[in-house]
Amino acid sequence: MSENMQYLMAIDQGTSSSRTVVFDSHATVIASAQQEFPQEYPQPGWVEHDPEAIWESVIRVTRDALAKAGNVKIEGLGITNQRETTLLWDRDTGQCIHHAIVWQDRRTAGYCQRLKEQGAEEVVSAKTGLRLDPYFSATKIVWMLKNVVGARALADAGRLLFGTIDCFLLWRLTGGREHATDASNASRTLLFNIHSQVWDEELLALFDIPASILPQVKDCADDYGVTDKSTIGLEIPICGMAGDQQAALVGQAGFAPGVTKSTYGTGCFVLANTGDRPLQSNNNLLTTVAFRLDGKVTYGIEGSIFVAGSAIQWLRDQLKVIESAADTEALATATGITENVHVVPAFAGLGAPYWDPDARAAILGLSRDSGIGEIVTATLQAIAYQTRDLVDAMSADGVRPSIIRVDGGMVANDWFLHFLADILDVPVERPTNVESTVLGAAFLAGLQCGVFASTDEIASLWSRNAVFEPEMDNEQRTNLYAGWRRAVERVKS
Repeated sequence: MSENMQYLMAIDQGTSSSRTVVFDSHATVIASAQQEFPQEYPQPGWVEHDPEAIWESVIRVTRDALAKAGNVKIEGLGITNQRETTLLWDRDTGQCIHHAIVWQDRRTAGYCQRLKEQGAEEVVSAKTGLRLDPYFSATKIVWMLKNVVGARALADAGRLLFGTIDCFLLWRLTGGREHATDASNASRTLLFNIHSQVWDEELLALFDIPASILPQVKDCADDYGVTDKSTIGLEIPICGMAGDQQAALVGQAGFAPGVTKSTYGTGCFVLANTGDRPLQSNNNLLTTVAFRLDGKVTYGIEGSIFVAGSAIQWLRDQLKVIESAADTEALATATGITENVHVVPAFAGLGAPYWDPDARAAILGLSRDSGIGEIVTATLQAIAYQTRDLVDAMSADGVRPSIIRVDGGMVANDWFLHFLADILDVPVERPTNVESTVLGAAFLAGLQCGVFASTDEIASLWSRNAVFEPEMDNEQRTNLYAGWRRAVERVKS
């Protein structure tokens, strides 16, 4: 290892697993460790995580990655996380008062509908760029304050703290010294005014949430304190933080307006950099903070699909028709494009642009000769069709991507990326490092601690592994997508 080489570490706490990666200052992976943890489904439409299982997995993979990296000095640590997932904990004991309510959870759909009927969505959308949907954190906080015995009393006594997963990990990693989040995660709570960059008093009053439970909001590259030696064995400056999709945009070097990335993890999220102006969508997309650096906000427009990689997990774990995600490529190659069978993976309702929390998944168009190949292929196609839903909505809002950079576990599948390029009619770029989320967190930490001098230096480290050009004729593309839209209409509530 070069004497001049510097090293960064990033924690990526995702919906289905936790991972820690050590990078050198050329963005090369030096060591990594990953661990899945259980998903809990107490009722239909409810999704929870055990916060202690999350914490234990993070500590284990971080210690493992450090051990694999050997005797290198870590200049800074970045954290990225599954967004919107909500935790409340006791300031004095450090213990959570309830399981984490996951971003996919739909238990507050009725409450959101009542707020819409009262006319609240217009002011919420104007201030936050979001919609009144169970997806976001505020209504999850409301549910816990109302349904967890003693929660409101703890809040009134000043002992209750709220955090998304990044904030919870920061609190634990620093031994309870830091209660902070970054602007990108704050922008996904329904409580943060993305224009004034503060927690909004009117929104807090709307949801009856006390300001005392909220964390400090910092830049994405900032001083977040130092890890307590008792947690991971070392004192390391925590220098960067961003929600997973915003971190992926940073990892894809998406610093210029117009750069668009699509991440395929548990869900799928298309995010385009719109520069220093928040673009209000007229097509059911979200306006969000892409990142905030040196106090300057860069905005993004985003479409969120709740189920992408988790549909592949469903094929593996529930249907048991594949042994691993890698099996899908060979099956789809052998089967070819399926025109009649459609899988609509609305296990947690439909996200953008439909926003239908009560929609439910279905397999449509089966015939006697339909088999595993058709169902697996139709699932891959569904994820591409959902991306097309988002890209069409973005185009209608005036943001038409000329190329899309993709990342996440699913993009190892060449068949999927060929079909994606065909159905979008847009070239698809796969980077050399497809794990852009964890890389983005490391980049942010490197900016803060001086490993990188600028975003231009970070952009120079990005490289392309492959590009997939659209080859499908327009008539077939149009017919396939029309079939998908008909299938969606069948499952909408």
